[in-house]
Amino acid sequence: MIDAARPADVHLPRSLIALFPGAPRRIAARGATVAELIEDLDSLIPGLRNRLLDAGPSIRAHINVFVGGERAALETPVPPGAVVHVIPAVSGGSVVRRG
Repeated sequence: MIDAARPADVHLPRSLIALFPGAPRRIAARGATVAELIEDLDSLIPGLRNRLLDAGPSIRAHINVFVGGERAALETPVPPGAVVHVIPAVSGGSVVRRG
């Protein structure tokens, strides 16, 4: 059930938005949970759900979702007016310590 209260302020990464010409990096979306929020985002930007979720569904391994600064899962509640960040995972390379 989508919450009719204030929408969440969703921040999407440039690398993801590049796949959807004309889509904004910040968008207002509604949902009581991250799963519902992603469904609403998909209605606003068709095809976005497939870029964020694997079959199952589950959040893709290379995608991180944060609600109010805390790492979230699909069942994580999204309070009205929450700030949500979708961030691609960073990997690779090695760390060299000097000194």
